Amino acid sequence: MSADEQYVEQYARAHLVTGAADGHRPVPVVLRYDGDGQVRVALPAPEGEWTFPRELLERGLRAPAAGGDVRIWPCGRVQAVIEFHAREGVAVVQFDVKALIRFLRRTYTATTPATTTG
Repeated sequence: MSADEQYVEQYARAHLVTGAADGHRPVPVVLRYDGDGQVRVALPAPEGEWTFPRELLERGLRAPAAGGDVRIWPCGRVQAVIEFHAREGVAVVQFDVKALIRFLRRTYTATTPATTTG
C-alpha cells in the first residue's frame, strides 16, 4: 500500500440475528477499508469475512440495496441490517447506523493507518 492510499480499520459492536429464542446475539465486528473501493466486514467464525463495494454500504444506509451475496437496508432511524448470503446459509447482522456512518466518513478522510473502536 502506498503512503497516499487510505487505510481505515474500525471495531464495531453488532448483533447477529438468530432463530433462537433471544433473537439477537452480540458479536464483535471489524470494518476495514484499504483504499481500494472495497469494504471488508470481518465477523466471528463461522460467518467469516465479507468484501463488497463501499458504494453499496452508502446506498444501503438510505434505502434497500443489494450486490452479489450482500444485502443492506435501513432498519428504522438508528439501525441498519447487512445480510450475507453463502451456500451454508445466511448471516443477518444488525448495526447502529452511527458506527457505519462514522466508518464511511473516515474512509473519505483517512490517509494514514488508523484504528478506532466504535
